[in-house]
Amino acid sequence: IKVKVMPMGTGQALRTAREGNCDVVLVHAPQAEQEFVEQGWGVNRRQIMYNDFVIAGPNEDPAKIKGMRSASSALKKIAVAREIFVSRGDRSGTHQKEEELWAAVGLEPSGKWYCSVGSGMGQTLTIAEEMRGYVLTDRATYIKFRSKIHLEVMVEGDDLLQNPYAVIAVNPQRHKHVKYKLAMKFIEFLTSDAGQKLIADYRLDGEALFHPWPKQGAGSAVMTGSQKS
Repeated sequence: IKVKVMPMGTGQALRTAREGNCDVVLVHAPQAEQEFVEQGWGVNRRQIMYNDFVIAGPNEDPAKIKGMRSASSALKKIAVAREIFVSRGDRSGTHQKEEELWAAVGLEPSGKWYCSVGSGMGQTLTIAEEMRGYVLTDRATYIKFRSKIHLEVMVEGDDLLQNPYAVIAVNPQRHKHVKYKLAMKFIEFLTSDAGQKLIADYRLDGEALFHPWPKQGAGSAVMTGSQKS
């Protein structure tokens, strides 16, 4: 099977799937995934791997959040201090997680200190670096970009920062043209021992970016597949 990967935020990925413009999605926003399946757009959701989110910020740490165990409390402290926070603002899984953290402390951030940029994670990290602001990022992208930026991990380890990834086939009853059988082969590969080992063994700068989902078998990308001739 030849796989074409189209990287995009989870919100856009699920919209693309609803429009019938892909065969399978790999996403990381559990509530949005559940709605996608319950509304009949996706079938056979499988959890495949996980990593975590962290709050990163400038080493001078003006809001004094470094080492805090509660991510939501750290965001509240940033808001009270009106220190710069850079948000993806793009309905991605990361943005949805950020909204969940703000909601946990009853805040709807606004004002000059809160910068919603509508960009992908890499670009958002670059902007946060330029503005010397705080940012919520998945750890994998932070590891990829940390040699180019001077932001440090300030908050990590909160259970709310868990970041599970799932793969979902687009429902062929909604879009009869989708390559459902090939999508399921791809899903079966990702959840197989071989696929899970590839996830476990993948490293960047010596660090694992993702961890296989614990046995009992869910960024973001959408994928389309076509059978090789």
